[in-house]
Amino acid sequence: MSILPDGRFVDDAPYDPNVDLSAVDRSDMDASNWLLVWRKFRRHRLGLVSGIFLLVAYLAIPFAGFFSPYTPNERSAEYLYHPPQAINLWHENEFIGPFVYPTQAKADLENFRWNYTVDETLPMPLHFFCTGAEYNLFGFVPTKMHLFCAPEGATVFILGSDRLGRDIFSRISYGAQLSLTVGLIGITVSFLLGITLGSVAGYFGGSTDWLVNRAIEILRSLPELPLWLALSAAVPSNWGPVSVFFIISIILGILDWPGLARAVRSKFLSLREEEYVRAAEMMGAKPSRVIRRHLLPNFMSHLIASATLSIPAMILGETALSFLGLGLRAPAVSWGVMLNDAQNLASIEIYPWTAIPMLPIIIVVLAFNFLGDGLRDSLDPYKV
Repeated sequence: MSILPDGRFVDDAPYDPNVDLSAVDRSDMDASNWLLVWRKFRRHRLGLVSGIFLLVAYLAIPFAGFFSPYTPNERSAEYLYHPPQAINLWHENEFIGPFVYPTQAKADLENFRWNYTVDETLPMPLHFFCTGAEYNLFGFVPTKMHLFCAPEGATVFILGSDRLGRDIFSRISYGAQLSLTVGLIGITVSFLLGITLGSVAGYFGGSTDWLVNRAIEILRSLPELPLWLALSAAVPSNWGPVSVFFIISIILGILDWPGLARAVRSKFLSLREEEYVRAAEMMGAKPSRVIRRHLLPNFMSHLIASATLSIPAMILGETALSFLGLGLRAPAVSWGVMLNDAQNLASIEIYPWTAIPMLPIIIVVLAFNFLGDGLRDSLDPYKV
């Protein structure tokens, strides 16, 4: 350290730009953009927890039959509108493992409802990793192995049964296969249309841009719900559940692409004038290569966040159509189809557990929104 004639102090040591940087700061200087996004995203607790929950939910979809004690359309005529059963561990202060008490149904002709009496003197242990009704694991492997089964002479309705004596828990598990998948198929269709048309309009401009914008304006000017209803009502009623499922998914995707296409177009209008884009064009790169290798990667993270926030809208769209009887129909099982059976407010007042399928819809939609918020906040890792 030396002193100048004017009294200022000067450090004689050579300049080291890393002298005050911590190990984490030094690693950030060499980290990729995606690594920085992940480091910021994992500090968003709600987004991280929601992402883990959704990952587990989607991984569990192929095993719906394994986790369900019954098949989705298996009926128990003796147990209509059975209330949720508790799984107990202790009987008369003695631990005997998971068990249920048998129940007996009795019709209340005065109030027109079913009443159930519980025999708490006879605990009946559950069976684990047992043989039950046959189902297809992963959709094509026939098996009869279940995680747990009801004991002989008793039932295990964790969330109760519906008006036909079908287990609501099993139907929710199977319904997740359609209700969660419809969002992925719909967003795939929306992504393909939105990115393709938006990139073509933004990159080429001119008459192409004019045509795409007019198509976007026409679609966005139409009322969404009546358009859903009209297109869904046009699906032939004699089509199978699988065909209707894919048609509904495609309809939801087709009606969702204009917003994404407009975002892609506006981004391309600014990026196409960048120097690296002009350099690629002067070196002979084709428009498809410029779009694929130079333009799309610049805001792919934004597209991922937009897709995450669009999936819940498609899940709600399928639920609304099925609830109104214009989407999936029985014997297909989805959360919307289950809510269609619970339209009668009088029955919900007497048997409130028939409205339980609303809970997974609310939880999944909130999880996707929290995940989308976390991704959106993490897209710019350099923003404090």
